[in-house]
Amino acid sequence: MAAVYQRPKATVRHPRHRVWPHLLRGLVVDRPDQVRRADITYIPMRRGFLHLVAVLDRFSRRVLAWRLSNTMEADCCIEALQEAMARFGRPGILNTDQGSQFTGHASPKC
Repeated sequence: MAAVYQRPKATVRHPRHRVWPHLLRGLVVDRPDQVRRADITYIPMRRGFLHLVAVLDRFSRRVLAWRLSNTMEADCCIEALQEAMARFGRPGILNTDQGSQFTGHASPKC
């Protein structure tokens, strides 16, 4: 038995984008603003998906910023990251997956 809907291609990264090392292996996260996490989830709609990006503080699990988009462009990710940094400052580490929205050449202005 399987769901009958189009599945997003969530793990495809661009082959020319840099692969960053995993900085959290063995790290004890024991205070706010030490590590932030950004990720995208896909909300199925009648025709396609909406893309929700959220930036969270890993220690408190508080949502610091979010954006909703109907495209896979990096703009909404950059806007959410910029808002989180403008409101709460720069984190020690920003952790994301290896998706093209996060590994491309566009970056938040910090």
